[in-house]
Amino acid sequence: LATATDVVKYWQKVFETNGIPEARESSEYILAFVLGAKTFQSLNSKSLHTPLTAAQQEQIQQLSNKRLERMPVQYVLGEWDFQDLTLKMRPPVFIPRPETEDLVSLVVEEESQKCEKNSGLCFPVSVPRPVILEIGCGSGAIALSLLCKLPQSRVIAVDKEKAAVDLTRENAHRLQLQERIHILHHDVSYNSAKQLLLWGPTDFIVSNPPYVFHEDMASLDAEIVRYEDLDALDGGDDGMRVIKTILALAPSLLKDSGSVFLEVDPKHPNMVENWLQAHPNLLLVLRAIHKDFCGK
Repeated sequence: LATATDVVKYWQKVFETNGIPEARESSEYILAFVLGAKTFQSLNSKSLHTPLTAAQQEQIQQLSNKRLERMPVQYVLGEWDFQDLTLKMRPPVFIPRPETEDLVSLVVEEESQKCEKNSGLCFPVSVPRPVILEIGCGSGAIALSLLCKLPQSRVIAVDKEKAAVDLTRENAHRLQLQERIHILHHDVSYNSAKQLLLWGPTDFIVSNPPYVFHEDMASLDAEIVRYEDLDALDGGDDGMRVIKTILALAPSLLKDSGSVFLEVDPKHPNMVENWLQAHPNLLLVLRAIHKDFCGK
């Protein structure tokens, strides 16, 4: 009779033989999911050595067959964790990457610093209720994390793909955050300002826009090319197609003290700085560059 440990080893071998990346992790995630655990490491010794039922083995087989087709594990399982939230995942909606959690942390840090500044003032200041705009919301990972971390905040989340808008809406409802988020199906362009000012000027614009240089699209993994929305990755020849639109819109969307937070390619900070210098009328200043936990 096959136990969890046997099955993980078996599928790891099958994945390795078929050249599936992260064979061991893939096998462990699938098995943990079927046993109702988050990670393989969190399973106790009893779970690992109890024989699996026929139904469990059948489910593992079905999920593993999807992984053999190079489907990303996040889509295979249909859910994934981001920050402390479990989000539904569905192809072709962009899968949130772990380094994007750093982007959320930076916004939260900036907002808490603003609050500290205000609390130092002698006269009473009303509790800030920041309005945040997220451009390209995908599964809702960034928007919904910010709503959880900043309980006073409200978010306007925008995506040009209906599948993304629907998934963000579903995740917002599952987390009971739908009252504080407005989700728009809209392709942001240079004349989008009116549609995006639903709740007045915004405190933050946050985006993980498509920023891959078009020439680099050819070298993406099979998992991405076959299943994810490539429009969510392709930033055009200079990788800045959407970045430029966001920066050009920012002055008409932000409060005077507002900030833009973008996840970009390591080559972009200099390019962004040069572009802003060439467009002084936008009155935007590149204030800080942060590396993610991968050092990029």
